Amino acid sequence: MTTTFADLGVPANLLAVLNGNNITTPTPIQAATLPDSLAGKDLLGRGRTGSGKTYAFAVPVVARLAAGGRAAPRRPRALILAPTRELVSQIEATLRPLADAAGLRTHTVFGGVGQGPQVSALKNGVDILIACPGRLEDLINQSHCSLADVQITVLDEADHMADLGFLPAVRRLLGQTPTNGQRMLFSATLDNAIDVLVKRFLVKPVIHQADSAQSPVAKMDHHVLHVHRDLRVPVLVDLTSAPGRTIVFTRTKHGAKALARQLNKSGVPSVDLHGNLSQGARTRNLEAFHSGTATTLVATDIAARGIHVDDVSLVVHADPPAEHKAYLHRSGRTARAGAAGTVVTLMTQDQIGDVRALTRAAGIKPTTTKVDAVAHPVLKELAPGERSLPGGIVPAAGTAPSRPQGSGGGGTGSRSRKPGQRGGSASGSARGGNRGGAPKAGGGSGGGNRSKGNGSGNGSGGGNRAKSGGSGRRQGSGSGSGSGGGHSAASFSGRR
Repeated sequence: MTTTFADLGVPANLLAVLNGNNITTPTPIQAATLPDSLAGKDLLGRGRTGSGKTYAFAVPVVARLAAGGRAAPRRPRALILAPTRELVSQIEATLRPLADAAGLRTHTVFGGVGQGPQVSALKNGVDILIACPGRLEDLINQSHCSLADVQITVLDEADHMADLGFLPAVRRLLGQTPTNGQRMLFSATLDNAIDVLVKRFLVKPVIHQADSAQSPVAKMDHHVLHVHRDLRVPVLVDLTSAPGRTIVFTRTKHGAKALARQLNKSGVPSVDLHGNLSQGARTRNLEAFHSGTATTLVATDIAARGIHVDDVSLVVHADPPAEHKAYLHRSGRTARAGAAGTVVTLMTQDQIGDVRALTRAAGIKPTTTKVDAVAHPVLKELAPGERSLPGGIVPAAGTAPSRPQGSGGGGTGSRSRKPGQRGGSASGSARGGNRGGAPKAGGGSGGGNRSKGNGSGNGSGGGNRAKSGGSGRRQGSGSGSGSGGGHSAASFSGRR
């Protein structure tokens, strides 16, 4: 017989929330841990990325706190620690509807943003605090928070905490929670660093290993494309222009930013996610990816743990990760909740040995194909569907990135140059004078941008940042306009 959440002891008010979100059948990690966690036992749960660990601890935290009491100022009653801002936000988004149903207050604490709202929330009383270790320690040291009333402590993605060097802070924080409180530790892998935490802070823990992080996710296909270095970007453009959401991983922050720029320039609406972005930019970019404004997210490993989007059909390792755990966690962004997914690793000639060692350590046997042209049929096999290049997105100040708008139709304009000029004019069927360069689609024209001569330009049917550019090398003054619902028609002056 199929086990239900009611069978596991989940209260009726929380069942209603789960049913409202179409969550009716427990995942293996949820079915294994909920009876013990609801009973107040310490536990260690291992489950791969995407296995449903968040509900496995969110439900018992809310259910057990709902029994009585309200948080005193600056003294949360439950603490959930997570390694990244994105993961903290994702946990809170999952947990808040449950907490609302039980009349509990939640709040997040992480760096990269002003601490004022966090301090105010703690002063007013927070039942469930979801936090990154660094900022939480700062607030405790400033006497804005005490962990003396914490009844339940959850450590999520414990292995990633270890990878990022957070374990000393985690030990200090756990040491400030009452010894008679319940403690739950969830991790995709169990190693010596995690074992130290378990032995020191968990009392007679129940251990559940419902899903192995070492085994490939069900229905996930792994492929390696052996490509020449010059083909990496064209192949990525082809894969990401197929229907569906795609996450592309790079090793470095600079690489993520540069690749997102290249994809947008090629017409693939893309955003980046990495440590150099402000918290506001990270939030806006994730919202753009969630909403579909951006169909491709280019990210460093920081995003492997913090993105919970159930319909990512393709994960591409543009740069093979440094070690197999990163490969598994990156790959776990697809094939979530039992859905199918495809994982592609791009491999150049000098990376053959590294990729072989990586896949061997990850316990997978990928299909390797040598791709010598973008027309190779394997690309359509891995990312099926008609290719579409609707245009790159334009991040407007203070708003989420927006995709260029226009009336559609039309073809490609042409650029004319005179000797000694970098710009000239651009005309043709366009969405509207886009940077005075090659028009996209629709009707309009744009010109004179980046020209040594004077020029002006405007675009209709979209007018996306239509610009005209004055005199001098990338300097001078000018104006631009766009009609038909364009974005950020801009004027500029001075040196660029």
